[in-house]
Amino acid sequence: MPKIDKWDAKGPFKPLHVMNPTRVTFIRSTLCRHFRKDPNCARPFEGLKFVDVGCGGGILSEPLARMGATVMGVDAVEKNIKIARLHAVLDPVTSAIEYRCTTAEKLVEEQREFDAVIASEVIEHVANPAEFCKSLASLTVSSGATVISTLNRSMRSYATAIIAAEYLLHWLPKGTHQWSSFLTPEELVLILQRASITVQEMAGIVYKPLTGGWALSDDVSVNYIAFCTKKGPIM
Repeated sequence: MPKIDKWDAKGPFKPLHVMNPTRVTFIRSTLCRHFRKDPNCARPFEGLKFVDVGCGGGILSEPLARMGATVMGVDAVEKNIKIARLHAVLDPVTSAIEYRCTTAEKLVEEQREFDAVIASEVIEHVANPAEFCKSLASLTVSSGATVISTLNRSMRSYATAIIAAEYLLHWLPKGTHQWSSFLTPEELVLILQRASITVQEMAGIVYKPLTGGWALSDDVSVNYIAFCTKKGPIM
């Protein structure tokens, strides 16, 4: 039985745990506005179907489920799915999450559709971002939303996300990221446009050394997150 190491808030996945509330804040705000839900409601996403693509151990899937969404979490790594399932059963609310070891592309083949498709810290790891975005678009209903968070390909991101985070501070295992695979916001917008997805809102996620936390910002030079809507059927 695998350890629930991804849920060790002081372990190697600490950066994701610390950043997660900021990601959730952005997702809650933009999706509540898009779906005309009350952001002050405890479960604003009741009745909506979400998929968390590249869900890892379920760090983002679980708060989405607690906000009322019917959540499917998918990841190509079997170990991640086993960890996610082990942790989800600890809470009756999150135990309803459907975790599957699969990919966005395979879900497209199954003709699955969701009200919101979320891919957080995933696109920088895929071989073909353009095809990946087409899959995300195909999974999104015509009135739905897509949320993507990733890293900018800038000198600041190289210095902070790779040199500092991986080699100096050891926040992440060495080799976690390939700087050449990062997408600038302009590149991501263009790729999404070609997949019939329109970026409606974008925000930076910046680290606050004094508090040890993260916050939303206009600064997209390192981490950033985008809320998008689907324009129409994929041709």
